Amino acid sequence: MSQLQIPLDPTRTGADATSLHHALHGMVVGQDEAVDQIVDVYQMHLAGMSDPGRPIANLLLLGPTGSGKTRTVEALAEALVNNPQAVIKIDCGEFQHSHEIAKLIGSPPGYLGHRETHAALNQRELDKYHTDNVQVSFVLFDEIEKASDALWNLLLGILDKGVLTLGDNSRVDFSRCMIFMTSNIGAAEMEAIATPKLGFDARLANVKSDKIDEKLTRKLAKTGEDAARRRFTPEFINRIDKLVVFKPLDEPELRRVLDIELTNVQKRILHSPLEKPFVFNVTDPAKSFLLAQGTDRRYGARHLKRAIERLLVRPLSNLIASDQVSSGDLIQVDFNEDARSLSFTRKAEGLGVTGMARILRKGIDISSMYSEAAAYFRQASIP
Repeated sequence: MSQLQIPLDPTRTGADATSLHHALHGMVVGQDEAVDQIVDVYQMHLAGMSDPGRPIANLLLLGPTGSGKTRTVEALAEALVNNPQAVIKIDCGEFQHSHEIAKLIGSPPGYLGHRETHAALNQRELDKYHTDNVQVSFVLFDEIEKASDALWNLLLGILDKGVLTLGDNSRVDFSRCMIFMTSNIGAAEMEAIATPKLGFDARLANVKSDKIDEKLTRKLAKTGEDAARRRFTPEFINRIDKLVVFKPLDEPELRRVLDIELTNVQKRILHSPLEKPFVFNVTDPAKSFLLAQGTDRRYGARHLKRAIERLLVRPLSNLIASDQVSSGDLIQVDFNEDARSLSFTRKAEGLGVTGMARILRKGIDISSMYSEAAAYFRQASIP
């Protein structure tokens, strides 16, 4: 047998993990390091190298509110099983008292209300969204620091052994689960680090440098880890496979989030049960207004989503309900400087399905493309 000296590249990933990597980076904004860590864990599962007898992964997600922790878990479910709702979410704020644990595991036989109390964490619920290709469940414990001692003890057993015993003594297997826990522990310290300071540091913070970004990322991760170790017990930290820190989002990243949310609003319109599909375009001044109204470092992208609902979705709903827009319309959303509000104008009408698809595909810049689009739709009556 000849002796080989073939160099290998351990940084390469398989096709499935690479596909997941691209999908998550397209859905989650500004959290590249966090996404990469989650993809690494999933790659270990695909390679059969996950620790047997335990969940696929136990991940603690730290970071400020609105930085994308819950969205990342939903995006993972969407990428793998094509359903962002395929996440079992446990709001730990609802389990601050020990007796409320019965909602998760059910009451033991003989207890009052035993037959009426159904365990939320049962095997059927865990396996509900499995597909032929992906046999993975996603369980999210939100705001884990609010959990009662009873939930903590329950969780420690799941993280360590991958098994949960319900009130009726049946057992639930968590070995095909990815378990996520979110917390805002250390968020204030991380925001203080990420916020540019006055003077020379502020000028450095605004310089787009990979070295500065890498140093900031390491500092944020260290701050989050230190806060978690101060708050949580060693027995809990030792059961965590990865501690993933999410950075506060800055303005360019929030602008990307805005574009994603506007796309989601357009999807809502196209899939509305009222069957009045139309397309809309938001100009740059209107986007800047939405960002100004929805940008708040304390609330991140969550505050931006509320601004979009209030300033864009609600007026569009009124236009639909009052029959001011019809199927096939093109609506331009602009910023009215005098009124300090968004304005809505019909720029074209009677567009067919192909016409609307053409506009959406080009991302339409009204100033340069409207005349071309109008001429196109005058000449071609597309059903």
